[in-house]
Amino acid sequence: MTAIESFVTSIDEKTVDREKTCPLLLRVFTNFGKHNNVSDFHNGFPPNQLQIYTWMDATLRELTNLIREVNPEAQQRGTCFYFTLLTPERGTSRFHVRDIGQTICGQKGPDDNKTLQQCRFIIGDYMDVKILTPKRNRMY
Repeated sequence: MTAIESFVTSIDEKTVDREKTCPLLLRVFTNFGKHNNVSDFHNGFPPNQLQIYTWMDATLRELTNLIREVNPEAQQRGTCFYFTLLTPERGTSRFHVRDIGQTICGQKGPDDNKTLQQCRFIIGDYMDVKILTPKRNRMY
């Protein structure tokens, strides 16, 4: 009989003392209806930038709430936030893009408590967030 081993590794969560730890700058780019085009990052940045000072234990739900504070249109119940990280590739003007999760206003979801650390965020990465309001979510 063959034994099955699990090679899933978990990232050790380190508790961040927010009183003693200096926050990092997270550059967040939001867009309604679609993600920003990666080519917009090659010669500068899209105009819809938020600069958020936060910590590695910040959750996607926490970031959702901060984004909602400055976007009145995104405060509606049922609004979806789709998060991606853009990691600059060394020595090139390209980015590695990866989806890290989604949240929905007024609903609990599996990605709500994902932290930047769990998403393997590295200082210097950019975050791009597609926002879909309930009106834009309709298929008709």
